[in-house]
Amino acid sequence: MTIDKWQMTNEISIMQKTNHKLEPQEIASLGASLRAIEQKFLKQRRKEGYKKIWFQGEEPYFDVFFEFEYEKIIWFQFTLRGKTVSWDIRRPELQTGNTNELCTDDVSFYAASKTIETDNQTDWEFIYLVKLILETRAEEEIFTQALALFNK
Repeated sequence: MTIDKWQMTNEISIMQKTNHKLEPQEIASLGASLRAIEQKFLKQRRKEGYKKIWFQGEEPYFDVFFEFEYEKIIWFQFTLRGKTVSWDIRRPELQTGNTNELCTDDVSFYAASKTIETDNQTDWEFIYLVKLILETRAEEEIFTQALALFNK
């Protein structure tokens, strides 16, 4: 099945209008849809104790990335519907921003070209939504560690 440019633009327009208040069943569905991407598809640093893990959701533009050093999160990024929450051990606070994934110019259709613009004011509503989605997977150690970042 192919999606023409008009359909893609229409879907993107709908996604941009979505606020961060989702029904509990949609939050549960988003969390359940996250699947780990095989390690062979990820570029890993050649550094002892380093590991990168990528989860991709069924919905377009829904990804969660983790970087670990000796089993401890050193970097985290969650993207959904053109919004992002990230955390870095060098600047240990949650940051929100917007991606260019919902832009309709030709460059943004290539995954490698994703850019993030950090918000001037932290989007606490989106952070809360991300936390709710991660909580649906709280029985898994990787998500438990990510949730701990939200309590700092």
